[in-house]
Formats: sequence, structure tokens, C-alpha cells
Amino acid sequence: MIKHNLRTLFLTCLLTSLVACGFHLRGAADVAFSSIFIQGNTLVINKKLVKSLNTNGVKVLPSAEGAEMLLEMLGEESEKRILSLAGRGTVNEFELYYRVHYRTKRAGAELWSPTQTVEARRDFTYSDANLLAKQGEEKRLNESIQQDVLSNLMRRLSTIKK
Repeated sequence: MIKHNLRTLFLTCLLTSLVACGFHLRGAADVAFSSIFIQGNTLVINKKLVKSLNTNGVKVLPSAEGAEMLLEMLGEESEKRILSLAGRGTVNEFELYYRVHYRTKRAGAELWSPTQTVEARRDFTYSDANLLAKQGEEKRLNESIQQDVLSNLMRRLSTIKK
């Protein structure tokens, strides 16, 4: 009985503190256009970008005709660099990079925006003794930085005004 009361009290306090701090789930991005045409084909981010745009109520069109916004994906780069070496010359840490280059243009505008880059990076330790675990960690980190780049790209698209 006492454990049940303590658990209820704890959950009530936790819920009250979340509500009091202003916590709320992230909603849809508020973008100033309702249709977009995406040029260029970046292998990793395009599918996720289309899904995210559709979730936010933006129609992705198959051609530039009728699109309010044009987005040209100029390229993406994934890179894995050695960050540090152990005493015997073996890799101790890696740094993962992911970059996306793009530019935008409003329908009817003559000029494209300057090329912009969104990037994210993560560091992780490496050990040959834990090879499978470290490969899994690297895969999860790559997915995480791709999601960060996608979120930043959506945030930037939402700042474009009419």
C-alpha cells in the first residue's frame, strides 16, 4: 500500500514538473509554401525529406510546373575520419561527418539562393575487441546524424518567407 502511494506520488510529481516546465511534443513545421519540386537525387536524404515534407502538409510534385518552391539537392557527403590513434598505431577514435548541399528558388524567381550546406558530426571510440558492437554503434550514429541534418534542413525551409 505504501509502495503504491509512493509510486503514485512520484508519477504525479513527474507529470506536474513536465507540464510546469512547458514541455510539449514537437509539432509540424510551419512552412510558407504548400508545394515543392525536388531536383537532384541524393541517395540517403531524399526519401526521408519527401516523407517529412508530406508529414508537414507540403505536396512534393513530380515536376516544377505548379510548384511554389524549387529545391535543388546538389550533393551529399559521408565521411569517416580517424580522430586519434592508440600507442600501437591502432585507431582509438573516429569522427563521422554527413553534409548536404542544396539551394532553393521561389517559383517565378529568376535566381537561385546561394548554395547552403547542412552538416552534422559525431565522435565515437573504436575497439577491435568489440567489432560487431562498434559497427552497430557506427550505424546508429550515422542514422542519428542523417536525422539531425534532415531536421536542420526542415528548420531552414520553414524560415523561408513568401
